[in-house]
Amino acid sequence: MSKERARRRAERLAVLEKEKAVRARKVARRSRLRQVKRDLTPRFGRNGRLYHRSRRERIGIAVVTLLAIAAVWTFIPELALRVILTALLVLAVPALVVVVLGRRSS
Repeated sequence: MSKERARRRAERLAVLEKEKAVRARKVARRSRLRQVKRDLTPRFGRNGRLYHRSRRERIGIAVVTLLAIAAVWTFIPELALRVILTALLVLAVPALVVVVLGRRSS
């Protein structure tokens, strides 16, 4: 009788160990997924933006861009070249701003 109880207890313990291992794998997988999601989610500042530029920087960017467009339309006589250079400025300014001013972490 005691051998039978010992065998049943061993079977129960084996089943419990398997269930515990499955549960541990699920918990580990869930925590890994949570960490990956946390790493991939962008962190927003207090006002909901990914990064912050001061009002002075934003005004400066707009003024310099408008001055460059005004210079193109003032000094370039051909209409097609004006339009092309204006489009190029509009497309290139965001990249130049990031390269020149960079992104701050705070």
